Amino acid sequence: MHLALLALALGAFGIGTTEFVIAGLLPDLAADFHTSIPTAGLLVSAYAFGVVVGAPVVTALGARAPRKAMLLGLMALFVAAHVLSALAPSYGTLMAGRIVASLAHGAYMGVGSVVAANLVPAERRASAIAMMFVGLSLSNVLGVPLGTFVGQHVGWRGAFWLITVIGVVAFAGIAHLVPDGPRPQTGLRGELSVFRSGQVWLALVMTAVSWAPVLAVITYVAPLLTDVTGFSAGAVPVVMVVLGLGMLVGGPLGGRYADRALMPSVYALLAAIVAVSAVLFATAHHKVAVVVMLAVFGVAASAAIPPLQTRVLDKAVGAQALASAANVAAFNLGNAVGPFLAGLAISAGFGYTSPLWVAALLGIAGLTVAIVSGAVDRRSASRVRATVGQDRPNGPITTVQLG
Repeated sequence: MHLALLALALGAFGIGTTEFVIAGLLPDLAADFHTSIPTAGLLVSAYAFGVVVGAPVVTALGARAPRKAMLLGLMALFVAAHVLSALAPSYGTLMAGRIVASLAHGAYMGVGSVVAANLVPAERRASAIAMMFVGLSLSNVLGVPLGTFVGQHVGWRGAFWLITVIGVVAFAGIAHLVPDGPRPQTGLRGELSVFRSGQVWLALVMTAVSWAPVLAVITYVAPLLTDVTGFSAGAVPVVMVVLGLGMLVGGPLGGRYADRALMPSVYALLAAIVAVSAVLFATAHHKVAVVVMLAVFGVAASAAIPPLQTRVLDKAVGAQALASAANVAAFNLGNAVGPFLAGLAISAGFGYTSPLWVAALLGIAGLTVAIVSGAVDRRSASRVRATVGQDRPNGPITTVQLG
């Protein structure tokens, strides 16, 4: 099962690498296609939009397909998209390749989460999801720097060929290591039915709002480090590696604690994101403190992913694939909302520390949604206990503690 999870994580590694590597290749792409860097930057925006739209749509189209077959199809689509991108004769062709790759992204992570959770006993679901998402964290530490290095020394097409190879290896790993599962019994109508649940919507909103502060900080961390903290431009990649290592550590920790107590883990991690954002704001001029707190921020941010994904699976019992993919879309919605709001604060003249208090406010909003969702759980459980007690002929259930 660990090898199967490793195969799923390798697919996530390729997906995470292609999502962010494009940022380091923008000058070369702009020069090669004789366009501006902002125009080349639309390759990033289009990819994010494709993930948000494609995650639920593609998953819905494959609702009846066996999940292993779905994963193989998505990884084949991912590979084809990168072959198209590597051979792209024009900017429009490259844009098409990026959009096709983005359609595979959200559905793969959503369906893969369900498959990972079903590979292990119920009490280890969050840890299994965390192991798969480690691939995304590792892509920030290893994949993106490696892809950028290859792109800068061999040409941007070389970066896409590298990601193609990763996709092919991931396809082979999934084919040989992930066990066949039964064909889903729930069709599209059944998958859509879970969205009648208010708790599913609360879980999706919680993910989007809770993840927004992470990207609000990460997107503008470079100018924070150089213009506020006083680091040189050359030191920024080193600090970013520290942040990435924190994220690499955080995922497995978040999975472990979420398996023990899901919602308390959510509360604690969202509170940690708020607290660390506030401390970063207060210590933004102190180099050592900023580096340490960015590492802690990376741990807390990455640790929040497994419980947020597991929460959706808990509330979408019987039709998890589409809800899981929708939650991946919610993460990417947070990717857009956080930097947008932080950018508004900077444009309003509040400086490069403003993303930190924007992140703290967004974290408080996410924590509030989580508390509301937990309260709904407790209220529902109380109603069930009261109903069961009334249905018993001898009155309410009496609990007797033995020993």
